[in-house]
Amino acid sequence: MTRELDSQRGFSLVSAVFLLVVLAGLGVYAVRLNTLQQQTVTASLRGAQAYEAARTGVSWAAYQALNGGVCGSATLNLTEGATAGFRVSVQCSQRAYMEGASAVNVYVFDVRAEAGAYGGPDYVSRRLQTKFTDAVGS
Repeated sequence: MTRELDSQRGFSLVSAVFLLVVLAGLGVYAVRLNTLQQQTVTASLRGAQAYEAARTGVSWAAYQALNGGVCGSATLNLTEGATAGFRVSVQCSQRAYMEGASAVNVYVFDVRAEAGAYGGPDYVSRRLQTKFTDAVGS
């Protein structure tokens, strides 16, 4: 009878070690999953901020073109609110058309908003292309 008990003593140690390894693996998996979720949320937020920075560039360029007739290239460095730290590059091209007896200008804007160093983990970029016209509706 004693021999039977001696051979079973090591079995509980093996079970305990196996259980610890499995629980440690589950813990590592849970921490990794949490980290990936946080990175996804952060990347999504930064993408939304870049989109809003690009929209700011479009609004600025449209104002310049429609109110002052200025169309060209410019770089804006945003410093306020959620768009602080974004570089916004604006490219504008203009074409004039005749619509009946009236001259109409069409402005094409290509705007890129960037933050961070290209290739770095914090880099984000969004590009918007849009058109505006100074035509007056009837």
